[in-house]
Amino acid sequence: MSDRQSVEAIEFRQAMRNLASGVSIVATGTALGRRGLTVSSITSLCMEPPCLLVGINASSETHNTILANGAFGVSLLSGNQQDLALRFAGRHGADGVHRFDTALWEQGILDVPVLQSAVCVLECVLHHHQVVGTHGIFIGRVIATRSAEGNPLINFRGELRTLPCG
Repeated sequence: MSDRQSVEAIEFRQAMRNLASGVSIVATGTALGRRGLTVSSITSLCMEPPCLLVGINASSETHNTILANGAFGVSLLSGNQQDLALRFAGRHGADGVHRFDTALWEQGILDVPVLQSAVCVLECVLHHHQVVGTHGIFIGRVIATRSAEGNPLINFRGELRTLPCG
């Protein structure tokens, strides 16, 4: 089976646009060393131990900063945080630590940045890392969580949308 060709990247991207996914900010570091980016490729992996899987482009600053720090925070965004999602995706020209300027952040128990107004926060220690193609796969063991009320922000067919709850 290894002699089969993969689909073209554009075809794969078009297919995956049909998978609705939550939008989060993954962040790490302290003070001027904070780095973060918008991520839609997060999923729970297992319950024992509680782990999640995050895919991050290996060329991003955040990728290498997570490797250096060994911990990261995941802030699941709410529907009214589209501008923040775009900012951390690099759409507003802010980069590095300046992405954190427009929202209230705190350092979690693992000393990683977490968004105060997130629908949910998960703090993780790095359990495993593997590079596959252009991206690093991070498996984080979840050390702490915090949840709040709010409708989640999702990415579907290349657009940010709010998923109404209740």
